[in-house]
Amino acid sequence: MTVAVYVGPEPVPVLIDAVRRAGGQVVPLERAEAIVYYGNDDPAEIRSMIHEGIRWVQLPHAGVERWAAAGVITEHPVFTAATGSYGPAVAEHALALMLTAARDLHRHARATRWGSNTSREFAGSTVAIVGCGGIGRALIGMLEPFGCPVIAVTDRGDAPGAVKVVPRARYREALPEADYVVVAAPATPDTRGMIGAPEFALMRKSAWLVNVARGGLVVTDDLVSALRAGDIGGAALDVTDPEPLPDGHPLWGMENVLITPHCANPRPAYWRGLAERVTANVRLLGAGAPLEGRVSPSQGF
Repeated sequence: MTVAVYVGPEPVPVLIDAVRRAGGQVVPLERAEAIVYYGNDDPAEIRSMIHEGIRWVQLPHAGVERWAAAGVITEHPVFTAATGSYGPAVAEHALALMLTAARDLHRHARATRWGSNTSREFAGSTVAIVGCGGIGRALIGMLEPFGCPVIAVTDRGDAPGAVKVVPRARYREALPEADYVVVAAPATPDTRGMIGAPEFALMRKSAWLVNVARGGLVVTDDLVSALRAGDIGGAALDVTDPEPLPDGHPLWGMENVLITPHCANPRPAYWRGLAERVTANVRLLGAGAPLEGRVSPSQGF
């Protein structure tokens, strides 16, 4: 069955090609049964585009908290996200942050004179991954050559390669054992602020926090306090709250903090992952099969 798809409001060529690669037909919105959305991310924009003939809407990001909070996500039409499509790229960034922290590269690379060796081995470190979706599962595989025991926080019941699996409601149990705590959970009302002062108190004083999810999952003021007090070893952040992090914020001046500007998913990987998701879902919709990356209205991810 040929699927009639509207790509827009920005008609991105790579997404148009992805639809056609699956045998779909790119059509004006009024004739479409599906929307591959790429625009300004305004929930009102998507809401205005949906008509009674639309059966499926593909969102361009893995995180859908903006649309979930606005009540845009519904059972009909079905909404899908890019969840899992960007997992390997973001996991690679998380690994790079941990290696940088372990080897103290953020200090050594900036040095202007010869100094003492403060690096340490990363191999064998215990890594707790809070949220084992596409990012977490990809990271487990990348950690295997380093011999890192992994504690996975997930409600899926299993996480191949992890030595221990902890349900999400008991995520704090994973913190005391970890040398690195990697936050890779979706942003929902339940996960906002899930890492704050009580959680930092449970972590080892040498442990590093690594956040590649959303900045709002970490209470920034509590993080600053924990770092100043020496309650944790450091923080490596690809995302912050607020974001972008303002000039002059205390985190910028801390030696044991690594900050990257929400760049864990390089643009080529972003477009490749999104295009692959679009092609797969156009084919699945045409075949009447369940779609990949379906968003639950009740869970918000």
